[in-house]
Amino acid sequence: MNKPANTTCLSKAAPIACGGTPDGTYRTYRTYGTYGTDGTDGLPKLAAIACGGTGGHLFPGLAVGRELLRRGCAVTLLVSCKEIDRQAAAAAGGMEVERLPGVGLSGWNAPGFLWRFWQSYRMSRRLFIRRPPQWVLGMGGFTAAPPVLAAKRLGARTFLHESNTVPGRANRWLARRVDGAFVYFAAAGAGLRARRIEAAGMPVRGEFLQLTPPAAARTALGLKPDAPVLLVMGGSQGARRINELIAASLPALLQAAPELQFVHLTGRDDLEMVRAAYAARQCPAVVRAFLGDMATALAAADIAVSRAGASSLAEFAACRLPALLIPYPTAADNHQYHNALSFAHSGAARALQQDALSPELLAREIAALLGDAPRQTAMRQALRAWHFPEAAAQIADRMLHWNDCAQSLPDPVVSSPEAPKLGVLNV
Repeated sequence: MNKPANTTCLSKAAPIACGGTPDGTYRTYRTYGTYGTDGTDGLPKLAAIACGGTGGHLFPGLAVGRELLRRGCAVTLLVSCKEIDRQAAAAAGGMEVERLPGVGLSGWNAPGFLWRFWQSYRMSRRLFIRRPPQWVLGMGGFTAAPPVLAAKRLGARTFLHESNTVPGRANRWLARRVDGAFVYFAAAGAGLRARRIEAAGMPVRGEFLQLTPPAAARTALGLKPDAPVLLVMGGSQGARRINELIAASLPALLQAAPELQFVHLTGRDDLEMVRAAYAARQCPAVVRAFLGDMATALAAADIAVSRAGASSLAEFAACRLPALLIPYPTAADNHQYHNALSFAHSGAARALQQDALSPELLAREIAALLGDAPRQTAMRQALRAWHFPEAAAQIADRMLHWNDCAQSLPDPVVSSPEAPKLGVLNV
């Protein structure tokens, strides 16, 4: 199974005092190295994290940011102007949040893409000239590229994190320009031409590491504590086809599992449609467009139906939540399909093709997994191999001490005998 890169060079170091503050005092953190002031204005050294655009970029970035704060750094999050970023960034306690123009690339908007890219680059450069960062981490997507490039031009250490099995276009382009790259799926290393690549795992927020007991989580959501719960989600922005399939499958599903309760995160556009479907069947359901407290939702659930974004998969692994994965078929480079295959091949999930699904088939799949306790147990055991509780801390330590550890993974990364052997499955 996947494991983080060898960390012996850090584990031999002793924790020391760090985290200089303006009054000259220091605090002690479990880390390696000294982070005093930047030598100009008496403020702690600055790390910037470009993590906007989707929850899959933002939430792991928040997790790394919290670890950098614990190590005495000042942290700036660079996000987009999307509503998901505005809502999620409210949890960025202690971090500064700066909004940049969204930068997305599709076949028909090249002029607009270049203009927004240039705007974002100029804003990032002005921000960094005002207060230069020592380290910058891009969490993926073209929204992260301008600030990484601006920081590189100003002399900062630059890094990227690739969360998917198939690296995105932005990360493939950036990889040759940064000091190093971190990956979740070891297979992603073969698609990145970075100077150094480390399999660090996928950062998850701290609330996923200490979960509420299921009965208490269900009660907190207003559900019965002793009845099974299905979590339905399509990522941070919802998934219309999953919403439609679940709504249409309710008659068959409730016939097979009449006590079933639901937590359904619809995204903004389908909220009322999905609420009406549950109301028509008078079944207990918590239906939200977006839920900030995802840890409680996952703790309450017995199984999940979900897209196969890497951040969601890492949270399922942290919570040991069995899932039926329906990859988004038009995701860039079909990366969700390959993410789902990786989990399915290891026994950690069941992967289903959206085009082959009917409401009746989905209802049968859900009912079969709900009624198969040994299969759920096997999935939970397999999920353990995909959970890296120290991923955020490891990435923070590696960024701050990149030169102190000359070790790197073999080239290519997929040569590691501990990496899952990926392949095409019949799903």
